[in-house]
Amino acid sequence: MSKALLQALLAIDPEAVSTAEQKSIEDYAQLQRRLLFATLILSLVVSTITAFVFSPLVARSLLVGAIAGILYLRLLARSVANLNGYSRQVTRSQLLVPIVLVIAASRFSQLEFLPAFLGFLLYKPALLIQAILDA
Repeated sequence: MSKALLQALLAIDPEAVSTAEQKSIEDYAQLQRRLLFATLILSLVVSTITAFVFSPLVARSLLVGAIAGILYLRLLARSVANLNGYSRQVTRSQLLVPIVLVIAASRFSQLEFLPAFLGFLLYKPALLIQAILDA
């Protein structure tokens, strides 16, 4: 919906719309930073625990997957931020991250597939934790 149409439908001040849009953009940027930080902290904690409980190889695989998950989350957030009123499609470039991770885990003996994949999924618990904290 365009800004002019929104103003006409709601009969509100143009400055109020731009102020509200700016606040929304700032709120989204802050949420994005909190999610990336929470994912990073969770990844470091889980990788450290994994190194002690299992082995450094498993922890390294988990950490590589977690880094891929953080990259995926960042690309997804950037793609969502680039959406506008006319384009509702998210780009598919972020799908390359899990594909490259799976190929790397299958080709390199220094990476184990399951820990790398579980590390990649560590951004999801961080999202849940953030949603619970925001509620």
